[in-house]
Amino acid sequence: MSSTRRLILAGLSIVAMSGASDAQNATTWDSVGAVLQSTAVSGGGYQRYNFPRRDITLRIGDLTVSPALALGTWAGFSGTPDEATMMGDLVLLTDEMKPVLSELARQGLDVNAIHNHLAGESPSIRNVHYHGQGRAIDLARRLDRVLALTATPRPVGIAAPRPATFDTTMVFRALGISGRAQGDVANVTYMLVPVSVTMHDHPVEPTMSFRSPVSIQMVDSTRAVATGDFAVLGARVDPVLDALAGNGITATAVHSHLVGEQPTIYFIHFWADGRPSEVLRGLRAAAEAGGFR
Repeated sequence: MSSTRRLILAGLSIVAMSGASDAQNATTWDSVGAVLQSTAVSGGGYQRYNFPRRDITLRIGDLTVSPALALGTWAGFSGTPDEATMMGDLVLLTDEMKPVLSELARQGLDVNAIHNHLAGESPSIRNVHYHGQGRAIDLARRLDRVLALTATPRPVGIAAPRPATFDTTMVFRALGISGRAQGDVANVTYMLVPVSVTMHDHPVEPTMSFRSPVSIQMVDSTRAVATGDFAVLGARVDPVLDALAGNGITATAVHSHLVGEQPTIYFIHFWADGRPSEVLRGLRAAAEAGGFR
């Protein structure tokens, strides 16, 4: 057999093996979704499963908060089906805390943080950030047992796309970044940590672990509210807090979402309420203070 023919056959074999591996991975992520009763959304480097807490009617002052703004339980999987890292965030009511934390411990899933993202909301909610490593399907089964102890609506159906009810071009231009929008809510994601991060000596997927999501709810033409968190290195914490305060935006929490990461990342949560142009300008200023250009 000629060397050229051997090279061609070797190339075809690699392509075939790659195709088989991709198909196997897709099957695994579908199986994970079946266990969790949600459909995977590719998050750019990881598989994400969303569980919006549509069962909760959340109010802050006179405003009913959209579930898409601040009530998103989710699970993310990176790595391979056999060696996966799972991270996510559980949105919990007060009476769900005790059974959920007990079950997380029973299932061998680490708790990285327990805290608030908002302030003054009714009913009071807490966010629990968790982490696990192992076979993806095993991690999904363990998380399923945790979710079963909450009132999180499942299965999660694929919602029909809803057209935006506001000028998305204006919003994304003001924020300096493109995003997505449905109904009265726009979502964008900044990346403000410019270095590689490890946790327990393993590299962590940036888009899953330390992105900076910002959500804006356009209440009407004269009012917008916004929440989210800016994930930054230590040197950027004070500049971001100053930018938020200087633009009338309340920082509601400064804390960690990870444990043992190198370098340390700080997450700054906030609540904005005001005229749309002022809210958007303040968010852009905080993102730039965090390193966005």
